[in-house]
Amino acid sequence: MNRELPWLHPQRVALLEQGLAERILVLDGAMGTMIQRLGLEEADYRGERFAPGYDSRHPPADGRARELKGNNDLLLLTRPEAIAAIHRAYLEAGADLVETNTFNATAISQADYGLEHMVYELNRAGAAVARQVCDEVEAASGRPRFVVGVLGPTSRTASISPDVNDPGFRNTSFDQLREAYREAAEGLIDGGADTLMVETVFDTLNAKAALFAIAEAFDARGARLPVMVSGTITDASGRTLSGQTAEAFHHSLAHARPLSIGLNCALGARELRPHIEALAAVAECHISAHPNAGLPNAFGGYDETPEQMAAVLRGFAEAGLLNLVGGCCGTTPDHIRAIAGAVRGLPPRRLPGAPALAA
Repeated sequence: MNRELPWLHPQRVALLEQGLAERILVLDGAMGTMIQRLGLEEADYRGERFAPGYDSRHPPADGRARELKGNNDLLLLTRPEAIAAIHRAYLEAGADLVETNTFNATAISQADYGLEHMVYELNRAGAAVARQVCDEVEAASGRPRFVVGVLGPTSRTASISPDVNDPGFRNTSFDQLREAYREAAEGLIDGGADTLMVETVFDTLNAKAALFAIAEAFDARGARLPVMVSGTITDASGRTLSGQTAEAFHHSLAHARPLSIGLNCALGARELRPHIEALAAVAECHISAHPNAGLPNAFGGYDETPEQMAAVLRGFAEAGLLNLVGGCCGTTPDHIRAIAGAVRGLPPRRLPGAPALAA
């Protein structure tokens, strides 16, 4: 990634870097958890724009009509006020940064709904909705709030075969991923994102394609944004799905010189701690953690209370492990409020080589 390019929004970057130097910044919590609470139906996802008959006017590439319920990214176009309200709830709970509702807004993931042609618009809308809410809350509170443009992992993996009988088969390629991420990144940048985050990385090759695409987008503009990276440890083995430890994950992506590297999803805070410790021991950039609200129960839900989760994450902060902290699956504004309170006043992790903060 070309680090010689100027910042696209230098004043915003300066504010973000100042915040990171002064305190632990707070990310938001789960978007999907909050959307599920709304109890939306097919008509809500379709709205007027994608009402019955849409498929006949703009048929999917394969001609097969699909239900749109569950395509949470589409709500940016059909129920933007609902997404804005979720962003606002997290900001009012104490979040400094909110992530765009674009986790599945790539052509690869939107192909499940026949909406590949909507990707740029979805990403631009995702950043624009978050930008408007952040600007309003920032103006009212006097505290900077930042939009994190999210690039999710997609529904495919470049490193692992989906067919156990054909280990050499891949259902995507580096170039297909690069093209998908480039389109999404362009929309996020145009919509007003302050940073881009390649998140929930289970396959490092996918992340490399995303970072390559981001670099291409920056080079074409002659300016850049800060980039954040967050992987996911998939189980008790302590490795990503593509087989890397936290340290190996960092070493594979450090060349991009991200603003932050961290872990999210899959595990609760308690289970995530040793892997955050491993990252903090080797990373020269900021460290982020936004775990789930514990491990899923027998029904796929999350039972860890805001107080329980906040107490564990306070331990991360007291040990000097954190620069950014938030929540993933199962977390709500109540969790973020408790986490923000738990880390308030505690110093951020000091970057290697950085001067110690004055007492």
